Amino acid sequence: MSDAIKVEHVDAVPPPPRAKVADAVEDGATAVETFERKRDYLAGFLAQKPAVDAAAHEPGGALYEGVIDALKDIFDPEIPVNIYDLGLIYGVEVTAEGQAVVTMTLTTPHCPVAESMPGEVEMRVAAVPGIAFADVNLVWDPPWDPQKMSDDAKLELGML
Repeated sequence: MSDAIKVEHVDAVPPPPRAKVADAVEDGATAVETFERKRDYLAGFLAQKPAVDAAAHEPGGALYEGVIDALKDIFDPEIPVNIYDLGLIYGVEVTAEGQAVVTMTLTTPHCPVAESMPGEVEMRVAAVPGIAFADVNLVWDPPWDPQKMSDDAKLELGML
């Protein structure tokens, strides 16, 4: 059995044939007709209007949920749970004009973040795309208690 490789020396190799547009053109059609951009396939796509979420500012709407997601990104520095699941957020209202009003409390009036937390909430909510400005109302009545926490928060803190 001979597995020898046969080597042949040549001076030049002819170049492969080049593809020509004329080779791809159907009989009777010109290259311009064949490869001209056809707009009809875009007609339906371009005529569509984006679906507008008429209730974006209502619960379940994109804007409202964006505000809730922003609140869930803020954590209490002493407790490893976000302020929304901790039950510190009593209410969220978003108007169609993009004004967000957050009613919240803190675990205690003597909380070390009592001065900074409302400002952080206002800043984070105002940063949500579609929110023009945010207001934060800090209330103490009804007072916060651990029963206001979500089940996820209670589980995280070992209370379930």
